Amino acid sequence: MEQRYAELKARLAQIFDLRRTQELLFWDQTVMMPPAGAAVRSAQLSTLDQIAHGLFVSDETGGLLEELRPYEESLPYESDEASLIRVTRRDWEKARRVPADLAAEMVRAVSEGQEIWAKAREEANYELFRPHLQHALELKLRYVDCFEDYDDPYDVLLDDFERGMKTAEVRAVLDDLKAELVPLIAEVGSSEPDEPFMSGPFPVGAQHDLSLHLIERLGYDPRCFRLDLTAHPFAAHSGTQDIRLTTRYVENDLSSLFTAMHECGHGLYEHGVSQALERTPLATGVSYALHESQSRLWENIVGRSRPFWNHFYPRLQKTFPDVLGNVDQERWYRAINRVKPSYIRVDADEATYNLHVILRFELEQEMLSGRLALTDLREAWNARFEEYLGLPVPNDSLGVLQDVHWAGAGFGYFSTYTLGNIMSVQIWEKALSELPDLPEQFEAGEFGQLHEWLRTRLYALGRKFTPKETLERVVGGPIDAAPYVRYLKDKLGALTTA
Repeated sequence: MEQRYAELKARLAQIFDLRRTQELLFWDQTVMMPPAGAAVRSAQLSTLDQIAHGLFVSDETGGLLEELRPYEESLPYESDEASLIRVTRRDWEKARRVPADLAAEMVRAVSEGQEIWAKAREEANYELFRPHLQHALELKLRYVDCFEDYDDPYDVLLDDFERGMKTAEVRAVLDDLKAELVPLIAEVGSSEPDEPFMSGPFPVGAQHDLSLHLIERLGYDPRCFRLDLTAHPFAAHSGTQDIRLTTRYVENDLSSLFTAMHECGHGLYEHGVSQALERTPLATGVSYALHESQSRLWENIVGRSRPFWNHFYPRLQKTFPDVLGNVDQERWYRAINRVKPSYIRVDADEATYNLHVILRFELEQEMLSGRLALTDLREAWNARFEEYLGLPVPNDSLGVLQDVHWAGAGFGYFSTYTLGNIMSVQIWEKALSELPDLPEQFEAGEFGQLHEWLRTRLYALGRKFTPKETLERVVGGPIDAAPYVRYLKDKLGALTTA
């Protein structure tokens, strides 16, 4: 049995290498590749996907998994070996349903969509993007048709990002959260102009140096990480020791600092996966929501906290003395935590951010079911955006074209952002209960103990367990929005009464 297990691992390592090479080519496309290379890059990504998909769904892989079933059952559930066989079998059974040509076509559409979306966004022209979106949606509908055992067609897409979670469950959580957020935002939200110092100017080079300084303190290791520029920031990796973060800079705001911390949170998760799982399907974060819990924990719970800026604000003032030299730290803290509806999801405050997500979650389900035609998507977006956030949408770049996800046919993804917000507070409260002096550590510029707690409790597990099992192992229970609502009310309420 051990020899057959070694054969399975060797096969999975080859597939892992192909998949991670795909990710590196995608990273290169968005960060470094000349625009004219898009057509060939799409073909390259499609070719790699066909090879990897074919190797994975082959009868040989299935035969090894079946032979190893008694071996799996003889091992402890939490062992690396049993987990690898169990998770791979589940992945194999799902991937087996998808024809190789459809899988390759979806990968090709992702690559092609990047360039089409970028041009349409630059021109604020939804109609330029709509044919590609129609194609991406049709591919996803074909993908859904590969499956039968679901309560809602959207379940199939959600399962790709949050294994085992159902649409009805997410809808109930987000509906309850929306009911809490709307009155909270009305109570604590502001329509006043932003503080003048928030518009800079902040030289880009100084932003980059300060971003690196902040994330190095959080755990960014230059031997294993790099930080580069792109249009829509993301994190990628080829293994636990090769982490690629991206960001963007503009001179009239400092959102780049929080973008860097956000993407660093993703990177810390991947870097922290146990190296014993390297080059296997277990060597990555277990779900998109738990991944997002880490980016939001480091960006918001840590990076927008008073203790964090008690330590770093003098450095910030020294970096931008002409703008912030005479600005009181309390004014800065209140400015970066201000609740004010805005157009761009990634720049939104902690409370209104979730309404951006809920809007997309609702529209995705309507597109998938056919209740919303893509010819009407722009108008539906604009109407609902104004209803939820009180802002008329001035153009497509600030509206329906602002996210890259639909260009990559990423339907089913958006809800995981808010699920991650919810989980982030559950995880933070658990960490704080065991490490009650964390705020004092942050004031001293020390983040290593929190990083190590997260690494051993969450990151090292990779995909050994289901998302639900993983969350329960970390916090002791299921997803629960109550701590997140309490966190927002306490933090934002204090800002309005101070």
